[in-house]
Amino acid sequence: MVAKSYLLGVSSRRVEKLVEQLGVKQLSKSQVSEMATHLDAQVEAFRNRPLDAAHYPFVWMDRLTMKVREHGRTVNVHALVAVGVNAGGQREVLGVDVASDEDGAGWLAFLRSLTARALSGVQLVISDAHRGLVGAIGAALPGAAWQRCRTHYLRNLLTKVPKSAQPWIATLVRTIFDQPDSDAVRAQFDRVVATIEAKFPAAAEHLDAARDDLLAFTGFPREIWRQIWSNNPQERLNKERRESHVPVAEGTCWVKATATRPKIMVTGGGRGVVGHVGARLLADLADATGLTSVFGGVLAGLRARPGPDRRRSGGAARRRRRGHR
Repeated sequence: MVAKSYLLGVSSRRVEKLVEQLGVKQLSKSQVSEMATHLDAQVEAFRNRPLDAAHYPFVWMDRLTMKVREHGRTVNVHALVAVGVNAGGQREVLGVDVASDEDGAGWLAFLRSLTARALSGVQLVISDAHRGLVGAIGAALPGAAWQRCRTHYLRNLLTKVPKSAQPWIATLVRTIFDQPDSDAVRAQFDRVVATIEAKFPAAAEHLDAARDDLLAFTGFPREIWRQIWSNNPQERLNKERRESHVPVAEGTCWVKATATRPKIMVTGGGRGVVGHVGARLLADLADATGLTSVFGGVLAGLRARPGPDRRRSGGAARRRRRGHR
């Protein structure tokens, strides 16, 4: 009961008063903290558990920037999160870590920590274009393709055109993803680039350069395209973590309650608080974030299948278009 109260955010002083009403005398604040220390072990067990029980063909990766106080200064740190789909078609939080910089070194260390825990079978990594992540994927997960999140990319593309043209551009780009098969997707991509080029050459060049990364999903069964062409399946996790309030301070960290989890209190300093709280939230959510049953059947056919040929997505079409010009 003491540990549960601690996790729910009840202060040590209030826990002491609570147990007094149950007939327990002289329970100090330090005793409450000691009784709750096993929560730390649970968090560490979650963060370091082996990943060798199943293959994870699809992995979504994201990061959230948070402020912490370290050595009297307020600094930004990046909470890196990886989520995979296991053999049963269910989403599973694979890991969370904290990095000082969102660069290749941070991502590479995070990915290598996952492979050290026996992460295997990754065929596609879905994420935004975080700095250094693509190179880290190639170094730590050889053979895995990268799918750039279509939602985040579209936001970037719209900055290349006037505001008045943004609805038209957005509608055009979305038609690429409404096609019935991979050949139709690539053909529509060519048409969209050509249409945009007539009015906004810079935007068309930007879109064309992202072709291979945006169309990596076409190398997989159509039934799961909607789940793997963006980071949207991870938005629920992101929403939960963005709603969490981590004060800019060392010491006690309070995380407010939401519809799917209780209030959480963690004591520590700066960066450790972020890592501990992040892992605690993800552990609470891990059993409540399934994707869709369609993954189960599709994954059965992917287990022994090599990754997609990333060059297929647009190299030939680009060569044909250059020749036409």
